[in-house]
Amino acid sequence: MTSEPLHSVQPSARRGTTRRGFIGYLIAGTTLAVAVDLNLDAPAHAAVPSPPQIPEAYDLNDLLTDAARPTAQLVTVEIREDGHAYFEIPRAEVGQGITTSTAMILAEELDLPVRHVHVSLAPARPELIWNQLTGGSNTTVSTMTPVRVAAAIAKGALLQAAAIELGSVVTLLRSKNGVIEAPDGSSRTYGELSVKAASSTTVEVEADVKLKASSEFKVIGTPTKRVDAMDIVTGRKKFAMDYDVPGALPTMICRAPTLNGTPKAIRNKAEVEAMPGVTDVAMIDTGIAVRARTFGQCIDGIRALEVDWNAGSVDGEDDASVLANLRKAEIPLAVPKIPLLAKTIDMDFEFMFRSSAALEPNCAVADVRSDRAEIWAGLKIPIVTQGRIAEAVGLPQTKVKVNVVESGGSFGHKLFGDGAIEAAKASKAFGKPVRLMWHRADEPRQGRLRPMATSRIRATHLAGQVLTFEQRHTSVSTDWRHGFGEMLTATAVSLPPGLGNLGVSETIFTLSTELPYDFGVVTQLLNETDQRFNTSAMRNPYSADVRTANELVVDAIAKAMGKDPLDLRLEFLKDDRTRKVLKKVAELGNWGRSMPAGTAQGIAIHKEYKGATACLVEIDCRPETVNRKIRDAVTGPRVTKATLVVDAGLVVNPTGLKAQMMGGFSDGLAMTLTSSCHLEDGHFLEASWDNYFYTREWNIPPEFEVVVMPSDSEQPGGAGEAGVAVSCAAIACAYARATGKMPKRFPINHDDPIGFDVKEFVPPVPASPTNGLDYVY
Repeated sequence: MTSEPLHSVQPSARRGTTRRGFIGYLIAGTTLAVAVDLNLDAPAHAAVPSPPQIPEAYDLNDLLTDAARPTAQLVTVEIREDGHAYFEIPRAEVGQGITTSTAMILAEELDLPVRHVHVSLAPARPELIWNQLTGGSNTTVSTMTPVRVAAAIAKGALLQAAAIELGSVVTLLRSKNGVIEAPDGSSRTYGELSVKAASSTTVEVEADVKLKASSEFKVIGTPTKRVDAMDIVTGRKKFAMDYDVPGALPTMICRAPTLNGTPKAIRNKAEVEAMPGVTDVAMIDTGIAVRARTFGQCIDGIRALEVDWNAGSVDGEDDASVLANLRKAEIPLAVPKIPLLAKTIDMDFEFMFRSSAALEPNCAVADVRSDRAEIWAGLKIPIVTQGRIAEAVGLPQTKVKVNVVESGGSFGHKLFGDGAIEAAKASKAFGKPVRLMWHRADEPRQGRLRPMATSRIRATHLAGQVLTFEQRHTSVSTDWRHGFGEMLTATAVSLPPGLGNLGVSETIFTLSTELPYDFGVVTQLLNETDQRFNTSAMRNPYSADVRTANELVVDAIAKAMGKDPLDLRLEFLKDDRTRKVLKKVAELGNWGRSMPAGTAQGIAIHKEYKGATACLVEIDCRPETVNRKIRDAVTGPRVTKATLVVDAGLVVNPTGLKAQMMGGFSDGLAMTLTSSCHLEDGHFLEASWDNYFYTREWNIPPEFEVVVMPSDSEQPGGAGEAGVAVSCAAIACAYARATGKMPKRFPINHDDPIGFDVKEFVPPVPASPTNGLDYVY
């Protein structure tokens, strides 16, 4: 937005900066552009008026916020001559609605209509270091104060300019809807003042900023529709495949028949290159890239290829062998069984591989030249991807421009830049621009999955008290090399005592899997093994599986003690905030009502992301429901009603929060009941959504309610993952109560007949004369 890079500005000495003082910068330009330095001795949040806070333990959100703070000042808010505000957010919009919520935050502090605030996505900016990382439901938590302060300083500069123009003093001026008015009725618009308030050079200004109190909010906290809603429904919204880069033709990859197999040789390259529409065929490390006039012609070429493949990473393996490997790595439980002293509850759970199933498959546009490269892709950690692309194509990182574009979903999917890196390799191999897209079948078969895991729990209780609760979670390794791991290594010295010595996975596990009950001596340990799979931090990593196991054991403890599951939870919960959401969901969901045999309620809570969530569901497991067929598919258990109550602290957009909770519930339902990937002879069987059984219309509950609780906290909480673990756990508990059987493997239908015809990897189907997109391979 400005000609001078913001990171070249060096803050001066603090000169007695107060707790409400910030160092601001007027950035050189023709219109007003403002940045702010929050890296002060006093905590940045001191400028936000707030009541006494609910004490919170250090968690993953704190870690992400602390990592971003040193470069929090490297963001710029600009007011242009049209009177609108412009801001490039250094985060990724993947459908979670941060461009809307950030526009609302700016609109609030600037006294502008939301429609006059334009939030775009910043390209990869290496100077931001860990301040351009989207994950952990942290965007609003970590960016809200920097954005508000920059907006407040911008408004202050406009007021100063207006005071001169209107012959008044700042304290007498009033701003509303982008207009500043003096007591005599004279006024100036922000657009008229933007040039007057601009600076010809970048200058530092000290500002005693007073941010609005929550009682003054008119925009924040108001249900607001997405700013891009019209573009979405009319098809104007641009995703990676919509960018019209000259010469960038459709490109797809022919992949090995087993996981992570690599190409050895192409036997009929010339023959495929001569096919209609095909322009180029080249070998890269992950497969054979085919470039053509249409994606249909790419698929024709892929089907015709004859390739010799090297072995994959798990050839010959299946679910059972991987699970056996996990069992060998399990850490022993420590508390001995002493039946004469206390009663022991032992439980063991298994969680199978699951795909993120994002709506948009991996895709990117790449134009790699001999001296530079430019990429367009949906990326949640673009700086790391930029470095890896530079390494892959043999260019300095400064010669690789990475444009972050909006994505059609992520769920951990876009943390890695797999598609962008692959597109750059293909473009270099061809010497031409490419528009690369993964086939839908590639996603579950070669893409990144939630790891297979086991979770064992032993709880002891005596005389109505839980004495010990130990959990041993063993998992196929989660790959954190997308940036989280590097961030943890770089910031380990600033972690609270005891965390700095843990490994990456163990640190994230410890920071995100709090057991919210006062259950005596609690130990939760993670052990990861087996790095042969492509994995990622799929939405709500660790917590979804860990909390499902936890809450099932809580129900078992209640049964053993002869107590109602709700009453036991209320008795042992450690904080009032979680207790309030639990009581509310029990009231709204009519907990304990009489239900027919084969149906039941389930209830669960989850505390993470500076908030608390409770879920109550009703499930129907009667044979006539389970055996019902729709379109030749056996439906299985159906959740008929769901109620979620969330306290997410200070909520910017209640509409967006409710949408996130609905999406989180859909993920939780899928992972608990229906969706998983089956490994057989070194490859996954699922190939697309017609056989990867994500949540369908028939199993979404017809009664669904989300309630956002008023909160005593001025701290915004995370929303993107808050609804996942609690939904998984509530559904699992309901299933156990309805069937009288404790589920041990998830999803529950994983061991049923797979219910679909496995698609061949290179099916013998003739090329389509229309070269359309109606292929599945």
